Amino acid sequence: MLTLSLVTLFALALLLGGGVWIAFALLGTGWIALTGFSSFEVGPILASDFWGASYGWDLTALPMFVWMGEILFRSGLADNMFRALSPWLNRIPGRLLHSNIIGSGLFAAVCGSSAATCATVGKMTLPELERRGYSETLAVGTLASASTLGLLIPPSIMMIVYGVVTEQSISRLFMAGIGPGLLLLALFMIYLVIWSLTAGRNGGAGHAEPPTSLGEKIRNSWRLVPLLILIGGILGSIYGGVASPTEAAAVGVVLSMLMARFNGHFDKAIFLESMFAGLRTSCMIAFIIAGASFLSSAMTFTQLPDNLANAIAAMGLSPTVLLIVLTLFLLVLGCFLDGISMILLVTSIIMPLVSAAGIDPIWFGIYLVIVVEISQITPPVGFNLFVIQGLTGKSIFTIAKATTPFFLLMLLAIALMRVFPEIVLYLPQAMNG
Repeated sequence: MLTLSLVTLFALALLLGGGVWIAFALLGTGWIALTGFSSFEVGPILASDFWGASYGWDLTALPMFVWMGEILFRSGLADNMFRALSPWLNRIPGRLLHSNIIGSGLFAAVCGSSAATCATVGKMTLPELERRGYSETLAVGTLASASTLGLLIPPSIMMIVYGVVTEQSISRLFMAGIGPGLLLLALFMIYLVIWSLTAGRNGGAGHAEPPTSLGEKIRNSWRLVPLLILIGGILGSIYGGVASPTEAAAVGVVLSMLMARFNGHFDKAIFLESMFAGLRTSCMIAFIIAGASFLSSAMTFTQLPDNLANAIAAMGLSPTVLLIVLTLFLLVLGCFLDGISMILLVTSIIMPLVSAAGIDPIWFGIYLVIVVEISQITPPVGFNLFVIQGLTGKSIFTIAKATTPFFLLMLLAIALMRVFPEIVLYLPQAMNG
């Protein structure tokens, strides 16, 4: 088992480090494991896994949600959110810094992509916050961290991938992400309030905005109505059992086109750009899923996951200690792999350990997504760091330093989820009822 583990890790590290595409790296690692440590024929297993990973009905929700996010990315939605939220946030400690958090949460609820959320909201908020005298460090930190909620607040591409490869209900995963998503939003905003009260205006809390009448606030708030209808329609139809995630995604695409058209940011060129961008992203994810499926089968045939699970079970680790060890391992892994690859690699090897420890797979899915969120703001492969670097020109490590408090808040959220699992499981259980 030790030899197989070392060979597998070395092969995967060598292929990824050599610049091989992630899907090919997963395929190559599985091929080496099967040919070197089993007597099974590789060809039939490869063909079966590729077919099995490509025809699942649940997977059809993926390109729809990706396409919807691409349409909204180009629709001018961030501008509407900023104008609607700004008047209401002026009296809260931290003022417009909260627009990064609330705006990212709202956009995440219809986008499903962390990088798209970061880029879209950042293009609108960062120049405005800098012009109004806010701390650039905190503006960058709130944007990079809050935009990771695109992975957690449904609809989430990561949850679809996890649900497909682990055969869990995507609808239940979507509902399970709402509680932790709101928890993270609350933790981020509470931190901003505390920081603002202790730092004051001289600490970079920005300048007070001129007062706005209640009528003007309400008129600006109408800009959010289409977005709230879209969010409510998608999540309400899934929770109420009216539509499957795939059906809700298809409706979401149509509604997002209508929203973009209403905002005056939708024509033939944008339609084609969004469609082809969504197609490229979906094909990439589907190919990686197929490669991970083959690697998972290879690990199963070599019995590495079972042997590893038995070895760890023999250590007598409690579920809590196991989660602590996994968190440390995943945080290191997340420094070098993107989120989808990380989820697929982890589910290929670690799920037997999770099942043996009696950890609920829905709860573990949300936990895994939050750890992937953390990896989005850790160098050297934090996607959100790259996006903000492109927006601000700051170095990766300067941006990563700005996200440190929010990194710790995400770890706190995981601890609260462990102590109070109802944060994750209440809505899925109520949905079943």
